[in-house]
Amino acid sequence: MRLALWFLALAVPVLGIWLLWGGGWESYFSFAGSVLWLENAGRWAWAAGILLLASDVFLPVPGTVVISALGYVYGTLLGGAVASVGLMAAGLLGYGAGRLFGEDFARRWLGDGDYEAGRRLFENGGGWLVALSRALPILPEVISCTAGLVRMPFRRFVTALACGSVPMGFLFAAIGTTGRDAPGWALALSLVIPAVLWLAAGRLRKHSGR
Repeated sequence: MRLALWFLALAVPVLGIWLLWGGGWESYFSFAGSVLWLENAGRWAWAAGILLLASDVFLPVPGTVVISALGYVYGTLLGGAVASVGLMAAGLLGYGAGRLFGEDFARRWLGDGDYEAGRRLFENGGGWLVALSRALPILPEVISCTAGLVRMPFRRFVTALACGSVPMGFLFAAIGTTGRDAPGWALALSLVIPAVLWLAAGRLRKHSGR
C-alpha cells in the first residue's frame, strides 16, 4: 500500500508540473523551436541537448521533440548518440535521487513489508518497467526514482535503461533528419525494440550465469 502511495507522491508533482507549464514548454520547444534553441547554442548544442533531456526528470521537457531536433542538427548517428546520453543521464539522475533517501528512510516510509515487496518487484520485473517506460510520459521519472529507492541492482538498472534509451534516441533522431516531428508508429517501435533488447539481455545473463 505504501509503495503505491510513493508512486503517487512522485507522479502527482510531475503531473502537476506538466499541467501547469507543459503547454508552454511544448510551445517553446516545438520541433522548429528546439532546432533554433540548439542552433543558438553553437558548438555546444550537443551539451545543451544532453542538459535539456537530463532535466526531464524535473521539468516538462518534450523529449521526443528535442531528440528529433538533435537528429536534424547532427544527423542520425551523432544526434542519436547525444540523445542516448541525455536519456541515460535523466534515468541515472532519477535513480540517484531515489538512492539519496537511504535504505533506513525507505524502510521507515514504506514499511519492511512494502520495501521488500518493492525490492523483489524491481529485482525480478524492474528491468521491464525501466526499459519500457522510457518513451512514456511521467513514468520514466517515477520508475527511475523508485528503482533507486528500493535498491534495484545498479548493473541491471543501467542495462535496462540502455535498452530503453538507446533505441529511442536513435529512432527519433533518424526521424528528425527528415525535418519531421515524431509519427505515431515511432512510439510503438520505442516500446517493441526495448522489449526485444531486454529479453535478449536476460537470456545473455542466464547464459553467463549472472
